[in-house]
Amino acid sequence: MQVREILTIKGKVLYTILPSKTLAEGIAIMAEQDVGSLVCFDGGRMAGMLTFREVFKAMHRHGANAGSVTIADVMVPEPRYATPNMEIDELRRMMIDHHMRYLPVMDGATLMGVISFHDVARAVLEEQSFENKMLKAYIHDQPVESQSQGK
Repeated sequence: MQVREILTIKGKVLYTILPSKTLAEGIAIMAEQDVGSLVCFDGGRMAGMLTFREVFKAMHRHGANAGSVTIADVMVPEPRYATPNMEIDELRRMMIDHHMRYLPVMDGATLMGVISFHDVARAVLEEQSFENKMLKAYIHDQPVESQSQGK
């Protein structure tokens, strides 16, 4: 399975923010949209990533004043990213090795989406369920109902 297939399962809704905005504005977007990350874009290019981890660190560092800090001051600058052709095993390894719960997907300079570790787990579960169904049908010599899994 490739990253592009995970994006197809997940959908491609994107949430971005300018690095010049305040952390309070970023938190508001994250809370309203029920997302754990925002991609920071500046001048048409990805400049960083804001996740709840950076929010917590900023709250710890700045206390009650954290909301007025700019996104640029707390975001992860130039984060690692996945590509649409990346295989899921490589994606999981990158996310585990670098302690990343959210990973932007870039096709050149174009943001394709953000994949969370939850999205990866769901995609793997769906793929395994499909494979199990196929194997059981094969073992029992029964026809399998067709599924639109992009396989």
